[in-house]
Amino acid sequence: MGLAKGAGRMILHLYFARRFALAFTYVLGGFLVLVILLDFIEQLRRFRGMEITLSQKAHLVALNVPATLYQMLPLVTVLCSIMLFLNLARSSELVVTRAAGRSALRALYGPILTSLLIGLIAVAIINPIVAGTQKKYEQLLSSFFSSRVSAVSVSSTGLWLRQGDEQAQTVIHAKRSNLDGTRLFDVALYEFDLSGKATRRIAATTATLGDGFWNLINAKEWQLELRGNPEAEADTKRQYKIPTELTKDHIHDSFGSPSSIPIWQLPAFINQLEKAGFSARRHRVWFHMEMALPLFLASIVMIGAGFTMRHGRQSRTGLRVLMTLLFGFGLYFLRNFAQILGENGQLPEIWAAWIPPIAAIGLSLAFLLHTEDG
Repeated sequence: MGLAKGAGRMILHLYFARRFALAFTYVLGGFLVLVILLDFIEQLRRFRGMEITLSQKAHLVALNVPATLYQMLPLVTVLCSIMLFLNLARSSELVVTRAAGRSALRALYGPILTSLLIGLIAVAIINPIVAGTQKKYEQLLSSFFSSRVSAVSVSSTGLWLRQGDEQAQTVIHAKRSNLDGTRLFDVALYEFDLSGKATRRIAATTATLGDGFWNLINAKEWQLELRGNPEAEADTKRQYKIPTELTKDHIHDSFGSPSSIPIWQLPAFINQLEKAGFSARRHRVWFHMEMALPLFLASIVMIGAGFTMRHGRQSRTGLRVLMTLLFGFGLYFLRNFAQILGENGQLPEIWAAWIPPIAAIGLSLAFLLHTEDG
């Protein structure tokens, strides 16, 4: 008898989990079609009058759609929760479940575990895919708007910057920098012509970013294109200015958003960023936000269940759906607000990421206990 009851409970949980997964698939598929159409229209508008082929625009759409859908996972979860619990209530399946001695909270085991599984898959598998497509999208998009090359990267050897124009390309290496990247230490500059041949090398103690130039201190310059001994003809200067189009904002933007870095590579990148002298607070906050995503999706399911799993014949169904949407969007904006506070240093990174979903689960659990089992 005990085994039969256990098997019956397992079948019931699997049934609700399957219904939730189907609802999630339907809603996600609808958003996929909508996002492709809207993004394609946006790309047509953005490149109107430019010599960009239709296949290149479709390539941009294909690269941008995964990131857009990934950001819409909370909205998809809200809508599929409403769809699931309203259908269960209208078909009286929840009434039968209660009559069989199963409480409302136990009926949520399947959907909650499924949402946690979806969140884990999103973080472990979808996140690296989205990071790769988003990085490729940003590179392809920037190549359509500018022919100048300018990039920043961080490695175990320090900070690397690249700037260029129609005459030459310059690679800048620094062992470390200040927090905003405007002051570099132990600097080496390598200048190349358009054919890729090295023309000169400059070493300096520090390099400070000014308005349109790098101000080098204790600089030594070697002209590599001259015949003879470059060391014998090297020129030493106390102060030397090198023109640049880089700005502080450009340096920060060149790192790319934290979402363009796969979640499994993010801890190593944070370590390299801090060793180079930069602040990695924004990346640490993003890392914790991604790790808390499964719990955040589960909290959204519990909010949807609290408002929409009552019997379908009860009145004010539209009001309950509206309340679910309002609370779901409110939780989403609260999460984003906490992320901003965490990036600004006004909240610890762990608090900014984990408090909103934990608080939402606690409040929705109290609401469910009051309305269903209380």
